[in-house]
Amino acid sequence: MLKRLSFDKPRFSPHLSLAMQSLPARFGFNALVAGLWLWLYRPVFDYLSIIFTREDFRTNQIVLILVAGLIAYQLRAQRVRPRLDMPPHWFSPAVVLALGGSVLFVLIERFLDVNTLSASVFGLATYGLLGLWMRPRAWRKGLPAALLVVGVLPFGEHMQTFIGYPMRILTASIVRDGLSAFGVPSIGVDTILVLENGVSQVDLPCSGVKSLWTGALFLIAATWIQNRAINLRWFGIAMVFGVLLFFANLARIGTLVVVGQVLGSRLAAEMLHVPLGVLGFVAACAAGVVMLRWVPALSEHGALEWPSPAQPRWLAPVLAIGLAALTLAYAPRPVSGMTLATQEWSWPADLAIQSMPLEPDELAWFARDSAEAAERYRFTWRGITGSMILITSTTWRAHHRPERCFEVYGLALDDSSTLLVGPDFPVRSVALSKRGTAQTWSAAYWFQSGARVTDDYGTRIADDLALRPNRWVLVSILFDQKQDPQAAEVVSFYHALRATVAQNYGTRIDAD
Repeated sequence: MLKRLSFDKPRFSPHLSLAMQSLPARFGFNALVAGLWLWLYRPVFDYLSIIFTREDFRTNQIVLILVAGLIAYQLRAQRVRPRLDMPPHWFSPAVVLALGGSVLFVLIERFLDVNTLSASVFGLATYGLLGLWMRPRAWRKGLPAALLVVGVLPFGEHMQTFIGYPMRILTASIVRDGLSAFGVPSIGVDTILVLENGVSQVDLPCSGVKSLWTGALFLIAATWIQNRAINLRWFGIAMVFGVLLFFANLARIGTLVVVGQVLGSRLAAEMLHVPLGVLGFVAACAAGVVMLRWVPALSEHGALEWPSPAQPRWLAPVLAIGLAALTLAYAPRPVSGMTLATQEWSWPADLAIQSMPLEPDELAWFARDSAEAAERYRFTWRGITGSMILITSTTWRAHHRPERCFEVYGLALDDSSTLLVGPDFPVRSVALSKRGTAQTWSAAYWFQSGARVTDDYGTRIADDLALRPNRWVLVSILFDQKQDPQAAEVVSFYHALRATVAQNYGTRIDAD
């Protein structure tokens, strides 16, 4: 009996005894690593404060609250927490994600300056860092939670920029061809786009590109709740799920066109829009949940007990030195706001121009986003009147999609399509209206670098990937009345303005 009592007494290994004796040192090293980490990623916090406080990103904020609630519930149910009172342990995936992500962050900040990418890397790299104080099994199991938090960022806006319009064109073309196969050949792609714009609410998560973003968050959340592994099979299911969402939206648009255009009941199409979008989205999500059953569940075994047998004493100092080196190497992309002095443009004789000075807060906004110059004018051209703004910059951050500005000022976007004014002169033609009234306006814009012109915001952003980005001018025009975009006077105005910008662009380049 005495022998058994002696056997059952608590025993402490030399490792544990040493760890207990060096508790202040462990806290000191961990605090040092955390401080260096926060200092390295300090530029991200300004961007996150905008995303999670401004009304423009209300959808992202609502999704964040839902994700935070889900994470809190799961953490409480599973009793998972990092052991920050212990030394970091060696876990290769976490080390690679933490340090590799930090190196990538420094490169993104220096050469790309894309806030969403920087914030995404910050989220994933931070989860990698936490993995050095977590059980490997718990870390792998919580990876979908980290992806959820990163997914809350406004990727939907970037998706709209790069794939939104091409995806809408593809959808409209498929609907047109499908209707033609059933003997309805008279409906064109533009008609379908205008109809879909008129009955849709762009902010609904069940519509178009945004359904891909919302669906991705749903699939990741379902993966976490069902404790499924993220492997090659999971990525295959994610691709199938994306195709299902696309076809759900395709069916929605097809039904709206049949009801609103073929049968002539626009009111019924407006009433059907939301139910069709929700039903299609729910059906795709249900299929995604079923398909997740084909993915193996994560093993519940193999938990790492504390203290870890793989806790090299050199790991914390190496982490601190590596983060300190990255902090010293960090250099944001060079920017210079409002550096070009306002100068007189060489306007055509037929173009009457009156300067409209920008407000101080508008100038501050352009300067903050590294615009080199921003000028606004009233114009009259052969009986056509309106206003325009010219924004010059070598970084895409000073430019934007003018459709969003029009919507901020309370105008509804009825149509936005490419108009080929010349063989190498695409212009984005925009139709606007005020909801509840009969007022309509026309607008147009393009991005110009010398003689090169594009109406695609994605192309403008891609040019910034060059080692020496070009200088671009955003030309944004708002007419006082609705205009025929192909009218001779309007087209001649576009050509005259393009020539003026090209001439002034060359003068400013030579003056640098």
